[in-house]
Amino acid sequence: MNALFTGRRKKENVMKTFTTILAAATATTALAADPTLSSTELDQARAYLQQTRSLAVGATRGLSDAQWKFKQSADRWSIVEIVEHMVLAQDLILGPVRQQLVQAPAPAAERDTRQIDSILVNQFPDRLVKFKAPEPLAPTGRVSAGAAMDRLLSNYAKLSELLEKDPDLRRHAVEAAPLKALSKGRYDSMDGYQWILAACGHVERHVKQILEVKADPNFPAK
Repeated sequence: MNALFTGRRKKENVMKTFTTILAAATATTALAADPTLSSTELDQARAYLQQTRSLAVGATRGLSDAQWKFKQSADRWSIVEIVEHMVLAQDLILGPVRQQLVQAPAPAAERDTRQIDSILVNQFPDRLVKFKAPEPLAPTGRVSAGAAMDRLLSNYAKLSELLEKDPDLRRHAVEAAPLKALSKGRYDSMDGYQWILAACGHVERHVKQILEVKADPNFPAK
């Protein structure tokens, strides 16, 4: 009887261990599934992509060559240079940043994902806070208006495709200097989804700059 009892107890202990492992595995699986984008998040990014694309097209539609090239002062960007800057930022996200994300670690557990999303949508486009463009994103002034707009719209198509086809946008995060500045150091990295939001917020920000140029009293009539 003692042997039988011992055998049963061992079996019970094995089953308890198995149950504990299974529960842990289930929790891990649930945690891993959490970064999957929700339908609400997808809809938000789709709408923001469409909205900012339309803003850029609307702000530049029908401009003459003189209007594209007008500068408020020698140290300010023309509209064509602003669009080139937008394109360079998109290229950075679609190229080097996207490559880094593949190998990047998972976001920190204590990171407030929703708050970061909100910062990028609501604060990044605000031009009350100014940033100096890093050298790689400074426009060259050698790109034509047509080429700049074509590239901008092509990049929008690529960002939309990335949103729809990459299931791992939330699973990796890389350092993001603009977010660190906006959040006053509280957050310093963005996941793939947030980089798409940032691309949109960046365009919205600079569409406002285009409107500032067009509002200048010396802006050419045509």
